[in-house]
Amino acid sequence: MARIESRVRDLVGSDADMRAAVETVLDRADDGEVEWADVRDELTSGQWGRLIEKGILVDGDEGFRLADAGETRAGLEDDTSGSGGSSSSSTDVDTGDSSWSKYDKGAAVVTVGLFLGYSVSEVRNVIGGVMDAALGPLAEMLPFYAVVMVLALATGLYSTLLQANLMDMEKMGKYQERMKDIQQRQKDAKERGDDAELEKIQEEQMEAMGDQMGMFKEQFRPMVWIMFLTIPVFLWMYWAIGVGGGSDPHIVTENIVLPLVGSVGWKQGVLGPMQAWIVWYFLCSMGFTQIIRKSLNIDMSPSAS
Repeated sequence: MARIESRVRDLVGSDADMRAAVETVLDRADDGEVEWADVRDELTSGQWGRLIEKGILVDGDEGFRLADAGETRAGLEDDTSGSGGSSSSSTDVDTGDSSWSKYDKGAAVVTVGLFLGYSVSEVRNVIGGVMDAALGPLAEMLPFYAVVMVLALATGLYSTLLQANLMDMEKMGKYQERMKDIQQRQKDAKERGDDAELEKIQEEQMEAMGDQMGMFKEQFRPMVWIMFLTIPVFLWMYWAIGVGGGSDPHIVTENIVLPLVGSVGWKQGVLGPMQAWIVWYFLCSMGFTQIIRKSLNIDMSPSAS
């Protein structure tokens, strides 16, 4: 099989959307020449880049040109030859829609600014004072350990819901399945000594690196919103009990009795430098999060089903 034809078959075999992309390029090509402006309404930049990377598009006089239009068309025809070589990965991973919205990016920028509150007392005091308008009445009604429990329950609830709604577990599962398939086929090809197949698999691994970046963005997107909502809560607790050098507490607290530790002050270190309030928060948060996931039947493990 000719080289360009083989590349086209591999490309459309590993990503069904690439068939339409190749067909569009063929239709828009003028004497084999095509520019990005001619196809940008039909192709994504990622698809255009893959055509160039594969050598299906090469440098032309004014833009790019098809390396071989005839072989490219032949590569789109159904492959009924039933060759005995290893099949390409059967798992398609569409990562084209993993870009963040303007709201996601805005939340990320604000979150970076909120981190200043941990080290800059002026920022912490402003955020703490604003949050106190909502959390102050709660602190007046309940002891501080109960306030921390309520906050841990709330943060655990919205963290779980954000992860469930903003992370595409099916897409992540397909990516993991694809990587396992590539690794298995690579192992089999090495055992057979099939250098041609190994070269093809290595090219597929390079393409999968782009998928990996998309998966990272999928995973980090809900984390931005979780931090956007949680950091102000943490800064209020900092502000309320006076964490930080020279900071005065703004609420009256009593000691808490922790398992294996006994009665300790909220700012006393109980696990190395970790103070009692943060240890108590994490204990409550982990427990409530598991209960919430079980109650709502939310599975956070990637699934390709």
